Amino acid sequence: MDRSELERELERLHSESWGWALACLGYDRASAEDALQSAYLRIVSGQARFDRRSSFRSWLFGVIRYTAMEERRRRARASLRLTTANEGIEAVDPAPAPDVVTERAERAALLEAGLAALSVRQREVLQLVFYHGMTIEEAAGVMKVSLGSARTHYERGKQALAQRINQVDVR
Repeated sequence: MDRSELERELERLHSESWGWALACLGYDRASAEDALQSAYLRIVSGQARFDRRSSFRSWLFGVIRYTAMEERRRRARASLRLTTANEGIEAVDPAPAPDVVTERAERAALLEAGLAALSVRQREVLQLVFYHGMTIEEAAGVMKVSLGSARTHYERGKQALAQRINQVDVR
């Protein structure tokens, strides 16, 4: 794949890539921006090479996931250093939780909370399948797990999410 074709594909998939980076980093915008920029840099510089063993999209999401994991580890180490340096100082976020104004916002918050309660693998496979339109097989490739494992995480994640949403609706 030549550089111009690579850049066109990256541009075409940018909005989905951004969504995936956000999901991989718990919707932390700053971390997602850093991870996505690092992933693009790896790809454009040739550090990560598309070998055509999967679709470009699946490969790209795998690079983003790997880079996001590195970003999460980097930030955790930095946070640990900061916490150790400032022992005894606790910073509490004084901002109140926002009121949910509409039914749609309530359902979105409920869904987000339900997804957050899932295991990382369950959340990742559901995110890839539902929000990025991948097949379970493509999601397995991005996640670097077997197809059977991805199917299991997918089914268990759907069941856990439905159960959690139904519990809240009953209350």
